[in-house]
Amino acid sequence: MTRPTARVLALLELLQGGGLRTVGSLAERLGVDERTVRRYVEHLADLGIPVETRRGRYGGYRLAPTYKLPPLMLTDDEAVAVLLGLEAGRRAGLLTAQATGADSALAKIRRVLPAGLADRLASLMAMARYTAVERTGAGPEVTVLLALADAAKRRSTVSVAYTSWDGRASQRSVDGYGLVFHNGRWYLTGFDHRRAEVRTFRLDRITEAVPTDETYEVPADFDPAARVLSGIAAVNWAHEVVVVLHTTLDEARLRVPGAVGQVTEVPGGVRLQARVDRLDGMARMLAGFGWDFTVEQPPALRTEVLALAERIRTSAERGTD
Repeated sequence: MTRPTARVLALLELLQGGGLRTVGSLAERLGVDERTVRRYVEHLADLGIPVETRRGRYGGYRLAPTYKLPPLMLTDDEAVAVLLGLEAGRRAGLLTAQATGADSALAKIRRVLPAGLADRLASLMAMARYTAVERTGAGPEVTVLLALADAAKRRSTVSVAYTSWDGRASQRSVDGYGLVFHNGRWYLTGFDHRRAEVRTFRLDRITEAVPTDETYEVPADFDPAARVLSGIAAVNWAHEVVVVLHTTLDEARLRVPGAVGQVTEVPGGVRLQARVDRLDGMARMLAGFGWDFTVEQPPALRTEVLALAERIRTSAERGTD
């Protein structure tokens, strides 16, 4: 959808809110000048949408009182799926930087639903509570997300403007192998021509994505999600940890998050190699698994495990004679 078309629809959305809207207020909301607002109103009229004009100092535009959108024919199951899907995406951070799109989409759907169903859904949204923490981190620009997705599908090398974690800006050519959403963030993984290796980029650090005429092939059996998780796990954290978990490889793969580290089968169990910032946190994670384990490195992790065991023992004995 082109930007002018999107703004014409945004104007229609504002007018559907009811009442008289001044040209100045509409121009401010849409980010255009007043002459452009008048041109958008003409576009709506060409589409057969009755916009009434009031001239004069306190004039403006409004929709004809008799104009109504047809009801959106959704079953109860469909309506609940759509509304809760939008709400879940917003809370999980799945949406783009323009997260207000979820709110406006919800408002549009509610307005065109049959009154009875709309009221019941409003009650559901008002009464629903969530145990998961709402993520509020910055998402990618919608134009960037869509451009990267389209380029990856067509196997088209893309030129991206990227800002690294330390603020360094660069222009890179990337063969996008896949887009991955993990832990509240979007990632692009693929071949970075500048570094001549497969790398992972956070989409909220990409400000521009322009497809090129170059094409590529994705390596056989490449798993974008696994690559992103292994890349996150390989970040240069403060401590490198190696622990043998006395369990099976299948159980370890099921319960050890991929972003924590890599697991490989060894005699007597599974070796977990991870990088962490805090050893006390790693000790709590190992205790939470419930498996016996052997710490290979670093020795300081053994100290943290023993300290945690002592705190647990003291807590268990508290209040006994």
